[in-house]
Amino acid sequence: MRTGSEPSTARSPLRMRLWLSLWGMIWAVFGLTAFVLTGRAGWAAACGVLLVVTVTDFCFVVRHIRQGSHYQPGRDVPPYEPDRGERGGLGR
Repeated sequence: MRTGSEPSTARSPLRMRLWLSLWGMIWAVFGLTAFVLTGRAGWAAACGVLLVVTVTDFCFVVRHIRQGSHYQPGRDVPPYEPDRGERGGLGR
């Protein structure tokens, strides 16, 4: 919901998440191989789970980046009134 107090130069953190997930994937692969080679199955499983999480995050981030930017109202559009629940919703 738009409140009107957003900065005009606000940017999406998707590129930062992309690089952080790449960094996490590199370390998870390194840890997975190191722990498999040393025979520590518990730590290798933990690194494997971390690898799955970082690959999933990477895929979501790439998907959102490829979707492109979405419509954002300009400065001439006033902020929306907050929903006060007066009109009856799904819970009534």
